[in-house]
Amino acid sequence: MRETWVVGAASTRYGRLPDSGREAATRVALEAMDRSGIDPKRIGQTYVSNAFGVAERQAHIGPLINTALGIPDVPSATIESACSSSSAGLHEAFVHVASGFADAVLVVGVEKLSHLDTLTATSYFAMGADYPFETRNGATFPGLYATLANVHARKYGTRSEELGAIAVKNHANAARNPHAHFQKEISMDTYLGSPIIASPLRLYDCCPFSDGAAAVVVAAREVVGAPSAEPLVIRASARAGSIADMQDRPELTGLAATQTAAVAAFRQAGIGPEKVDFLEVHDCFTIAEVMALEDLGFYAKGSAAKASADGETARDGKLPVNPSGGLKAKGHPVSATGAGQVVEIFEQFNHEAGARQVPRTEWALAHNVGATGGSCSVHLFQHR
Repeated sequence: MRETWVVGAASTRYGRLPDSGREAATRVALEAMDRSGIDPKRIGQTYVSNAFGVAERQAHIGPLINTALGIPDVPSATIESACSSSSAGLHEAFVHVASGFADAVLVVGVEKLSHLDTLTATSYFAMGADYPFETRNGATFPGLYATLANVHARKYGTRSEELGAIAVKNHANAARNPHAHFQKEISMDTYLGSPIIASPLRLYDCCPFSDGAAAVVVAAREVVGAPSAEPLVIRASARAGSIADMQDRPELTGLAATQTAAVAAFRQAGIGPEKVDFLEVHDCFTIAEVMALEDLGFYAKGSAAKASADGETARDGKLPVNPSGGLKAKGHPVSATGAGQVVEIFEQFNHEAGARQVPRTEWALAHNVGATGGSCSVHLFQHR
């Protein structure tokens, strides 16, 4: 396979977009293309993720974006994998470029729901779960992840204060991130004083609904020549699935899809977790960050929450986790989240992260989950 690089990346600020999702997606695509130095005519395919595009009465936005880029003849496909949609797009881009089917591929993720009322927006989000067996019976994503948190606590003694430490840490990181939805720090007292959403999860355990768009350009090494920025060498791109409905799973203290994808990714890269300098993981709820660290192999089962509370996952800790602020505080514009994680890693590798810069950036991992683990993507990146 050809060595494959991420050579351009761009993101809007997450939160409330003033323009349409289509316009935001086009803007970040242009920015990523400009950053890459790749002639748009070298793009052989575009992958666009926009799970809830129907909320704006606009599907099939890939050709619209391509037309704005001046490449209307380039084929485009929409990738939907719930919250892991644009990571799935990145995987397809990697496969196309590494195998030689395309020299360069553009991946764009975008979501806009802020113009909807809360009930309608929540109903769109719930489409990622099983409607007949979960959603129609009252299960919400906070409720489903609260179930995982309760099982984890019962088996390993995970405490609210440990989950709170993750929320405090991620808000502190997001406060230093101009892309973040919530650019403010919180205290443990603020966390503990926030209302219960689905016991034991409090308000500050939960990620927000966010608008946002992010784009990355993937290209073969020989096509790039002299890159205008430090590229990310994609050393592994792995995807996995698992049983979609929680009631059918034999184990609820982790996500099987993460475990499977992690094993495949580390095997592809030829390294173990000890080589990774920092991570962007899917923390739609604080318990999700705990489970991710354990499922990916960085911590033994039942130990990640305490390690986080002890400061090991802080920006200047032993293993920085979510220096962007994560979904928890940077925000979660569903289809843009996976690409947005890569934007953070791109900025860290290029030492453009400012006050949230991590000390070591030789290897990084991005982990992105769809719904409650029915889908998962794991990517490993290295300096060239």
